[in-house]
Amino acid sequence: MSDQKLPLNQILHGDTIDMLNTLPENSVDLIFADPPYNLQLQGDLWRPNMTKVDAVDDDWDKFSSFEQYDEFSRQWLAAARRVLKENGTIWVIGSYHNIYRIGAIMQNLEFWFLNDVVWIKTNPMPNFRGVRFANAHETLIWASKSRNARYTFNHHAMKAFNDGKQLRSDWVLPIASGGERLKVDGKKAHSTQKPEALLYRVILASSNPGDVVLDPFFGSGTTGAVAKKLHRRWIGIEREQKYIAVAQKRIDSVSPEMFDADVFDVRDKKRLAPRVPFVQLLETGLLAPGQSLFFKQNRLNAARIKPDGKLKLNGYEGSIHQLGKTLSGGSPCNGWEHWYFEAADGSLHPIDELRQKIRAGEK
Repeated sequence: MSDQKLPLNQILHGDTIDMLNTLPENSVDLIFADPPYNLQLQGDLWRPNMTKVDAVDDDWDKFSSFEQYDEFSRQWLAAARRVLKENGTIWVIGSYHNIYRIGAIMQNLEFWFLNDVVWIKTNPMPNFRGVRFANAHETLIWASKSRNARYTFNHHAMKAFNDGKQLRSDWVLPIASGGERLKVDGKKAHSTQKPEALLYRVILASSNPGDVVLDPFFGSGTTGAVAKKLHRRWIGIEREQKYIAVAQKRIDSVSPEMFDADVFDVRDKKRLAPRVPFVQLLETGLLAPGQSLFFKQNRLNAARIKPDGKLKLNGYEGSIHQLGKTLSGGSPCNGWEHWYFEAADGSLHPIDELRQKIRAGEK
């Protein structure tokens, strides 16, 4: 079934397992799931001043036993796995009440874990009774369908959230509150509304414009709202009609900026560029067989170029990447960035400059 036959940009009303089973196999690029947490609340919660806590006590979060919750989790995760593309990924968020049970079930279903991300809340609800630490975080599991899946990860784009450095797996973000918190008749529209900042990172990191993002527990529609802003297509599943009304109104109010691929596509342009075999630098005369290249600008590490494009140094032989890895003590090495050639004026330049000339059609 083609993308055109998917219920794109729609909220499907019904049980998530039933609705997932109506979707075609291998049809969605990204899943974000915020399932019931099974909090097992035994009664009302009260603050020290005897005001009642607006806790998560909805019927949809109640299960008769761990066994019932596990079977529910197994069924929806298996259904989600079926509709996820081979190179797609899934994010599941939970608290200490359920995330470990869900994690074990995911591994049993042969999902491959990529990361667990800790969402550290800047403004968590305190433990009013003072008998435990305040629950100040939730955990997200990010997984692919298999160990060797070629999944989307916009690594370079995510550095923008950490001052140009690799983004860590601890995300410090506030909960949805103030003007962001949706309300109906002065009360929370949904008890577990997630902040848009959280979904912004998830969707930007692991999808691209035009991809299909599925949320099987759509709730207040945060996933759909953020997906629309970022020019992703989305599908929501929700069994509660009252939440569907809230989510639809919210998403309808989103007016994304006109799509421009140069603006909204955050994929690493270097990775998207045409591949250039190193030996092509010899074919085009930009380098010559027997010429020396210098590792990390160190003239003492001078390798000679063999006619087949391999490098030879101190008895070691391999590609620009393989020999670079050896010289780096086994650490991964991008040879294009770490090997240097000597220009006519005696200065050293990375061989990536020569690759860029070929890509630009220069000689």
